[in-house]
Amino acid sequence: MNGKIVIFEITMIEMALFLFLKQSCQNLPLLNPLLIVSFFLFTIVFLFTRLKRSDDKLNVPPSPPSLPIIGNLHQLGTHPHRSLRALSNKYGPLILLQLGYVPTLVVSSADMVREIIKNHDVVFSNRPKTTAGDIFLYGCKDVAFSPYGEYWRQVRKICVLDLLSLKRVEQFQSVREEEAAALIDRIRKACVINHGISLNLSEMLMETSNNIICRCVVGQSGRGSWYGELSRRMLVQFMSFSVGDYFPYLKWVDFIRGFTARLKSTSEELDTFSDQMVEERKAIMRLGSSTDEHDMKDFVDILLRVQKNHRLDFELTQEDVKAILQDMLLAGTETTSTTLEWLMAELMKNPRVMKKAQEEVRRIVGNKPKIDMNDIRNMVYLKCVVKESMRLHPPAPLLLARETTENIELGGYHIPAKTQVFINAWAIQRDPKSWDSSEEFLPERFENSSIDFKVQDSQFIPFGFGRRGCPGLAFGIASVEYLITNLLYWFDWKLPEDSRLSDHDEDSSVDMSECYGLTVYKKVPLHLLPIPYILK
Repeated sequence: MNGKIVIFEITMIEMALFLFLKQSCQNLPLLNPLLIVSFFLFTIVFLFTRLKRSDDKLNVPPSPPSLPIIGNLHQLGTHPHRSLRALSNKYGPLILLQLGYVPTLVVSSADMVREIIKNHDVVFSNRPKTTAGDIFLYGCKDVAFSPYGEYWRQVRKICVLDLLSLKRVEQFQSVREEEAAALIDRIRKACVINHGISLNLSEMLMETSNNIICRCVVGQSGRGSWYGELSRRMLVQFMSFSVGDYFPYLKWVDFIRGFTARLKSTSEELDTFSDQMVEERKAIMRLGSSTDEHDMKDFVDILLRVQKNHRLDFELTQEDVKAILQDMLLAGTETTSTTLEWLMAELMKNPRVMKKAQEEVRRIVGNKPKIDMNDIRNMVYLKCVVKESMRLHPPAPLLLARETTENIELGGYHIPAKTQVFINAWAIQRDPKSWDSSEEFLPERFENSSIDFKVQDSQFIPFGFGRRGCPGLAFGIASVEYLITNLLYWFDWKLPEDSRLSDHDEDSSVDMSECYGLTVYKKVPLHLLPIPYILK
């Protein structure tokens, strides 16, 4: 490496690292001496790495220009799924970024996903370990974030066969019906008490989703909106920038800037809630209550039965149980409410679709006092509406990060082992190569189409794919379809007069701007005016 280049890089390293850490650690004057030492050590490590890799001639995917040390971190933006699509449009469906010290592959093509599914699913089935996952999930002992291996296989089997099977989906239908009825009753009362005043539907949907999943998981409602708000905070913190995740030698910065403390504070709230639920149920079991299959009331019962009967090749500890419960609670609450929120927003933006969906719902249900699942099975257009909403608004637009376990060839490029992988589902599901009028809300595209949640269609992956696909697909869709059917059947909906214009669509009266976390939800809550539907 040329000596002038080395000197230039040393200067750029120190400048970039100083500006980056200064922005991350505002108002911390005691940090300055530590930063000076860090600059020196980081410069040595970085230059050693660069010199070591200088002769590497492997054919890796194209990379956007990067800065020393921070690499491409500055190009992620506040909405990474959008920023990464812009980079992929310029550099190709596979791009290799350097996020701090973490090499990161971004996949933005259905063809590349198809190749992964067909040839490399196992290699792409690992998860990178993160500070947030380690703190929130007891060292990543859950299903979603645990490393690929025997532990993951066994706990996933529990989820698929015991917790989230079609049998369980049907078993918990009464919970959905009761919570949907409670939601409809609340809206009706709001119509009487606050006649002509819009209500915060986003908040109501979060509370209802929270109650459904809490009753299924721990046997009781989720204390109003408390757990929903806590879970949303946790999911945002999951995607908040951690210095230690991308700069291992600077992990101490997360402690000094208070990031680690914030994670632990949220984790302690969740842990207290989970501990209380598990201990209460164990106390009941110690009193001699049955834990036979027919007496299982919720996920806690099921997991404690598995634990008691020693069905696994290892001991299922209390932390293991709590980590699995956290997965169920967080994934079920946030993804369901977020999906419904975007779905109702799209229907309000598209009156033609709203009218067609309501006509189908009301024609099939007729004058019955309660909607049942047989009705929903016959609602072909409604199912298309749900799919189209999830195409445009996948709850987790980058899915969950993966990590390669060995060197492979993908799309003609060399992908090194230990590479972090982002699958940009949001970009893939809006790709004009796969979808006509890809940015428009057109449920009709799914009519007479074989594309479905349950089929591994590489252009439609809102629940992920392969071994790391979401095991809660059937459970989540059942809740979304039942709740949206009730909302469309029992009420007509209008926008309030003072509704704001969207940041992204000037012709719309619904604000569609986003807040980014592990899930992407509406920045501005959805306020709508319900009008009770009178049965004819």
